[in-house]
Amino acid sequence: MPQMAEKIRLFVEADLMEGSEIALPRDQAHYLGGVMRRTAGDTLAVFNGRDGEWQVRIAEIGKRAGRLECTGLLRPQTEPPDLWLAFAPVKKARTDFIAEKACEMGCRRVIPVFTRHTNSERVNRDRLQAHAVEAAEQCGLLSVPEVAEPVTLDRFLADLSERQILFCDESGAGAPATEVLRAQGAGPWVVLTGPEGGFSAEEAARLRARDDAHAVSLGPRILRADTAAVAALTLWQAVLGDWT
Repeated sequence: MPQMAEKIRLFVEADLMEGSEIALPRDQAHYLGGVMRRTAGDTLAVFNGRDGEWQVRIAEIGKRAGRLECTGLLRPQTEPPDLWLAFAPVKKARTDFIAEKACEMGCRRVIPVFTRHTNSERVNRDRLQAHAVEAAEQCGLLSVPEVAEPVTLDRFLADLSERQILFCDESGAGAPATEVLRAQGAGPWVVLTGPEGGFSAEEAARLRARDDAHAVSLGPRILRADTAAVAALTLWQAVLGDWT
């Protein structure tokens, strides 16, 4: 079994097992051959979110396609904690940032949620998914979170069940997040963060009325929307996740 960590990692869709072959699409072939200057016989790591991380050897590489061969398991598959992030989209670059950091912080699912004060009218789901894949490749993760189709806050709340909501309340009226998390305990959770303008009074009241929603404060300072998402995920991982 290979023991050395590979410097290059790629996410692939193919099943991975001893001796299996992986056909590379044009973009990955270009990256390996044209950007990274790898040639036939070189090795790298691949993962698909199901079968662990595998060392592969480049069998063929060209400008438009390539072929890899699995040579051995590097790490068995593990699952991240059952944590989702639901966030109100902000400006393009900062929405990209949120998707990347949600992946790095170990989320299983990322859900763009349109609220009353959301100032972004469109979300490019494919671009966000690509950012999540790149983050997983670079950070040594074995899974990539699913970036869901954007939904309204009403639809999100109507469809949610059997999952606690960590409602990041920018008003400061909520209890400290760490206290709430310790009191409620482990289980499926979703962190919910609002837009730059915050949740409307009606939205906040609706959330506070739900038994599965817990309004929390993230500290004495008002955080930007993208910072709040990272801060809340950090607190959850530190109290209930795989940082403990």
